[in-house]
Amino acid sequence: MSYAPPIFYNSINDIPSAYWEQLGCGKNTYYTPEFLRAYELANDDIVFRYIIIVNDQKKAVGFAATQTVTIPIETITQNIKIAEWIKKTINSLFCNDSPKIMFCGNVFLSGEYGTFIKDGEDLNAVFHELAAALKVVMKDTKRLHAVFVKDFKETSLKLTDQLKDYGYTPMKVEPNMIIMLKPEWTSFDDYKNELKSKYRVKANRADSKSEHLVAKEFTYQEIEQYKDELQALYENTIANANFNAQVLDLDTYMLLKRTYGDQFIVKGYFLEDKLVGFLSAIRNGHNLDAHFIGLNYALNKDYSIYPRILNDYVRLGILYGSKRINLGRTASEIKSTLGAKPQDLTCYIRHKRPFINSLMKPFIKNIRIKSFKEHAPFKK
Repeated sequence: MSYAPPIFYNSINDIPSAYWEQLGCGKNTYYTPEFLRAYELANDDIVFRYIIIVNDQKKAVGFAATQTVTIPIETITQNIKIAEWIKKTINSLFCNDSPKIMFCGNVFLSGEYGTFIKDGEDLNAVFHELAAALKVVMKDTKRLHAVFVKDFKETSLKLTDQLKDYGYTPMKVEPNMIIMLKPEWTSFDDYKNELKSKYRVKANRADSKSEHLVAKEFTYQEIEQYKDELQALYENTIANANFNAQVLDLDTYMLLKRTYGDQFIVKGYFLEDKLVGFLSAIRNGHNLDAHFIGLNYALNKDYSIYPRILNDYVRLGILYGSKRINLGRTASEIKSTLGAKPQDLTCYIRHKRPFINSLMKPFIKNIRIKSFKEHAPFKK
């Protein structure tokens, strides 16, 4: 099969509906134009570009999404396990500046949401076309420093390793933490009965300490009403995170709620009528995927806001009959106490300038993500 030249778009609205139909990607919420449009409309400081690969019959067979953002280099290097002198060298390669980085993938999501290949197509051939098209976007983007292609599971690496031919270097990143739910769990008590005693006590303690919190799933109108408080709590949380590429404008949540209704969940936690925390999640097929959270850290110790949020993700997964819950990255150890297992992820990175890229490669190969203690909370 041969391919026509790739087609590039600056807005999701410009992509013809026929291409979405030909790709057949609508079963996955993250590849629907409505989902991508919400992020584009609400986040003006990000440059979005999209790639469509078409065959010689002008039918769409592949898709990629990119976002270009500006990130302080220290934000990138602070959470990677390398010698301090290597960090300083990498920082100096970027002139201790705020690099302009292009992400192929969703900068706000953890997982394989950057490229899509139509069922039945030659995966290697189409991925090669996507990689070549990404090179064109990279060259056309002025003052760009580097490109990240994210986040691939171990089973995908045989395909994605061809990015090495384009000058990319693979790099392990923090894993997604996944809880597999048993179909016979129809309540949170069923789940807790499978836990060893000390982990069951831990889950009960979180619920007991947070009993003064009033939890409420938000409607569209309530997301709009509490938008400023949600934004502040979210930004408070990411300020405590080891790495965050970009701040999401939570106008995105209003757009997602209006589009997806009950499929998109925002749950607020109130203490004496004051919003002190929230969770967000989306039901995507058989998955419940945790999105961003926010909390008042000053109250977290006394009221176990974060442990309660984690408990409630399990409750939501069971309520909606999900097969798995993706709790995302960060706080891996505490997530493992609920039964979440790590799903390893690999990104690929390259500098736009070949000479600097060659200097970076040995450093990137020596990067190790921070380890964590993995718990085994379920009874054998």
